[in-house]
Amino acid sequence: MSENEAKETMQDFEAELEASFRKINEGDILTGTVISVDEDAITLDLKYYAPGIIKADEVSNDPSFVIDEHIHPGDVLEATVIRRDDGEGNILLSMKEANEVLAWDKLKELLENETVVTVKVSEAVKAGVVAYLYGIRGFIPASQITTAYVEDTESYVGKELEVRVITVDEEDDRLVLSGKSVALEKEAEEMRPIVDDDLEKVLHTLDEKEFTLNPNNLVICDGKKPVALAGIMGGLNSEVRDTTTEVMFEAAKFARDNIRRSSRALGQGSDASQRYSKGVDEYTTEMAMKRALHLVEELGAGKISKTHKNVNTGNSLEPTTFKTSVKKVNAVLGITVPDEDILRILTGLNFQPEINGDELTLHFPAYREDMEDYPDVAEEVIRMYGYDHIVSTFMPTAKVTIGGSNLRQRTILKVKRTLCSVGAFEGMHYSFFSPSDLDEMGFAEDAPERRAIRIMNPINEDLSLMRTTLAPQMIHAMGRNQKRGIFEGRIFEIGNAFIPKSLPLTEYPEERETLCIGVFGREESFFTLKGMAEAVADVLNITFNYEKAEKPFLHPYQTAAIFCEGEEIGYLGKVKYEIMKEEAMREDAYVLEISMKALEKWYGKAKVFEPLPKFPEEKRDLALVMDKDITCGQVEGCIREACAYVKDVSLFDVYEGRQIAADKKSMAFTVLFTPKEEAFKADTVDGYVKKVLKQLNKTYGIELRS
Repeated sequence: MSENEAKETMQDFEAELEASFRKINEGDILTGTVISVDEDAITLDLKYYAPGIIKADEVSNDPSFVIDEHIHPGDVLEATVIRRDDGEGNILLSMKEANEVLAWDKLKELLENETVVTVKVSEAVKAGVVAYLYGIRGFIPASQITTAYVEDTESYVGKELEVRVITVDEEDDRLVLSGKSVALEKEAEEMRPIVDDDLEKVLHTLDEKEFTLNPNNLVICDGKKPVALAGIMGGLNSEVRDTTTEVMFEAAKFARDNIRRSSRALGQGSDASQRYSKGVDEYTTEMAMKRALHLVEELGAGKISKTHKNVNTGNSLEPTTFKTSVKKVNAVLGITVPDEDILRILTGLNFQPEINGDELTLHFPAYREDMEDYPDVAEEVIRMYGYDHIVSTFMPTAKVTIGGSNLRQRTILKVKRTLCSVGAFEGMHYSFFSPSDLDEMGFAEDAPERRAIRIMNPINEDLSLMRTTLAPQMIHAMGRNQKRGIFEGRIFEIGNAFIPKSLPLTEYPEERETLCIGVFGREESFFTLKGMAEAVADVLNITFNYEKAEKPFLHPYQTAAIFCEGEEIGYLGKVKYEIMKEEAMREDAYVLEISMKALEKWYGKAKVFEPLPKFPEEKRDLALVMDKDITCGQVEGCIREACAYVKDVSLFDVYEGRQIAADKKSMAFTVLFTPKEEAFKADTVDGYVKKVLKQLNKTYGIELRS
């Protein structure tokens, strides 16, 4: 053994010895080499006095993960310390915890780079399928599995899909994937010719990456082949080598939108693409070329040929002449800047100013594309003159008036105060939502809610559509609260839904002001929400009626449409179990939407005074047995129609159980009878009750509960 080999061996031994004495704490993430694998556990060499053990249930959240197929001796794994001693001298570890810590960073990187990954579908759910990525449960909406909406999601279980990450929300434990964009790109590549047949279709860039070009890619060509991705990176076939004797200089301005799209689509970023994506001006391009050639000559690096090719937009590089008034500039500032100071400042900015009386003539350089009108001139003047010269003034013609709210504002404020008085808190959400929200709610492809306006350049997919309904965001809000340990609450929002008159847009959409209420908790129910709707009706001095309805995201037997004077103005109901499960809710949730736009015609409706009855009123409690599909509103309407002396009908109990038939339910009402011209006689009200029961039986087959 040589002296160097002996030295390295001793150093390695000392390093391992030192590592074996390091302190390990619970929660630490350790790296180890797999020693052995079986179906129950993985044993790791941690270069520590004790080995690490990962039990089977701590390996992965992915149900399709098989330990002895995916893990092999010699693999290097990362795991979190659960216990320093499992009772047998081993360190107990968890890959799941370590993966969850590290996975979200990896997922964010995939989202940022728009990377395509392959996943395996593990299960089908109501609105799509589920696949795991880095051990994190990912949701693929039915509309994002492939190019068309998938009805039979079960057929995709066990299949592998190429997808992109479109939503990463670590706080809400939410991962959304999409295979649609990948599938569309593949179809486009198969159906369209790539480039001109005389040109090569593949480009190798300077970083030795290979790209297949398509018609949307802007390239620099030599007439036979592409030599660079324009505005992004040069080609490997045109790189400067030791044998290079001739160099062509290129200074260019490209359409920034094209560069941005190409860079994202190809997954290729560079300093050049970042600069061109923000835009450069033609003046700078011209100056850069002249400066580069000057340096070549000055440094003796080469000889400049006379070959010159200029391809441009036709925009002039000469200064643009602009005339304005000195008074206008000073009027913007609210002060009078001396003419000599204006000339000094604008001369320093290379504007070549001239003042003739009140006329100010300027020559804007080509690189000052931001200079358009006299307010821009005023901004430049005060920027250099000093903001400290501005004196606070009060407009001499200003008149102080007593402000006030209009009818709409006063009405909305009363509604908000009423809802707050019944224990609700006001919330506010973005005016945008995600296509996945529509999928989760189960809206059909032709549903009006899907006729949403798409943002041309959204921040991300979650904020890509103008909202057509407030319900998805309210349901998400109730889910987020429950995830944070808040298991009861009442939330409301009054905001706009954006309804396009036509798509694509030809005019501004309708901004439909909408009230949305969400309640959740063990003590809340359908009738809680109905009571809050009635509170809104009382504020407006109107009456709501309710009829059975259906919504794809609401419980089929606890959903009602809301009517006002025969016009449908909203709905309310219980959120479906499938959606509550998807949102990880532990308590039932209910949601309501009312179009405040539709209610505007009743704003300001005066409350009519009703004098107290001259004669005593009579109450009767009726426990009625009926079919389960009969609604409370139908019964109330029938009772009121049966007798003109009925003033009020209120439900106070609903019962389903062993004492009545399985297909029946019992609803108990308090009916208030009010006399008009004379007091009721002893048996008068009993006659009215018989009349009501006869009408109920005739109309709906309802019987009095014995």
